[in-house]
Amino acid sequence: MGGRDQTLGAVGRASLDAQEATDRCSQTVSGDGVCVANSLDSRNCGRWNDFVLNHPDGTFFHLAEWQNVLSKAFAHRTRYLYAECGGRVVGVLPLVEVKSLLFGHALISTPFCVYGGILASDEWARRTLERAACDLAQRLRVSYLEMRNRRRQHPGWQCKELYVTFRRPIDPDSERNMLAIPRKQRAMVRKGIQKQLQVQIDADADRMYAIYSESVRNLGTPVFSRRYVRLLRDTFSDRCEVLTVLHDRLPVASVLSFYFRDEVLPYYGGSTPAARGVAANDFMYWQVMERARERGAKIFDFGRSKRGTGSFDFKTHWGFDPEPLCYEYFLVKAREIPNVSPTNAKYAGLIGLWRRLPVPVTRLIGPPIARHLG
Repeated sequence: MGGRDQTLGAVGRASLDAQEATDRCSQTVSGDGVCVANSLDSRNCGRWNDFVLNHPDGTFFHLAEWQNVLSKAFAHRTRYLYAECGGRVVGVLPLVEVKSLLFGHALISTPFCVYGGILASDEWARRTLERAACDLAQRLRVSYLEMRNRRRQHPGWQCKELYVTFRRPIDPDSERNMLAIPRKQRAMVRKGIQKQLQVQIDADADRMYAIYSESVRNLGTPVFSRRYVRLLRDTFSDRCEVLTVLHDRLPVASVLSFYFRDEVLPYYGGSTPAARGVAANDFMYWQVMERARERGAKIFDFGRSKRGTGSFDFKTHWGFDPEPLCYEYFLVKAREIPNVSPTNAKYAGLIGLWRRLPVPVTRLIGPPIARHLG
């Protein structure tokens, strides 16, 4: 069903006259005054981040710095909106326009990020940002607007529950964290320790990118550009850490992790074929957990996975329980929820072909494709 037939739940129909939509999405009258939606500029990034850091549902991916990263790395148009009432920021919504001949035209919160959507201090702010986003989606004539929410926020929209996330507390005691790992996987961690694997914290992401790009080639997925990971490293500085595991002085696994408030998020990780024999992956994530514990982190966010995949099984074997993610869609030109997942059967031939390409070739031709796969 297209956007002109969908409801916005409590905020009314999406099929508004263009001028009426502009008027209605730009402001909402609340008990505290008029709530207005504005576009983020550099002068207000600090106010935006203060709101994110103090909101209980704020995530690393809501931070204003992503606007610059996604714009510079992928040349996508960013459309970050915030709601203001009485001079106070009362809501934020990061949005990015992704346009591709191959994968379509969408407005997403937020591509290349597992979480996104509206953060609001009250219902008035949420309505203001929802209206603004829907109106923008219609004016841009995108196929759909996608909100990557951890929980349901838009009851009148269609929802895809393809993904789950895995989160668990980190105990201040190292031994308790070790014992929380189920027996078989705990034995793999201890195997890595017995193999005398070494850990290094890298000043850059070059070794991580080399290992990661080979890993995603093996999965049949185009890799993003080296420039992207360098931007992440430079932009987020001490909130972004690259940990590399070595065996006999050779790197066998590496992961780039984000730190946000009291959470650690190992985000981009990969390993070489040699990693399996020495249990480098299990050892690597144990080391990430240990370093996070030492830094005072209290939550280990193992990230997003699709059901029925190897990464899903790996995380459940670590004793993590899956939490469904609610990716919600406001359809504008599209008639159904898009399916650009690698699990889509129509991509099977392309995935098989990609797996056979030399890694250096995939690093060259992958980034122009990957920029549309966020």
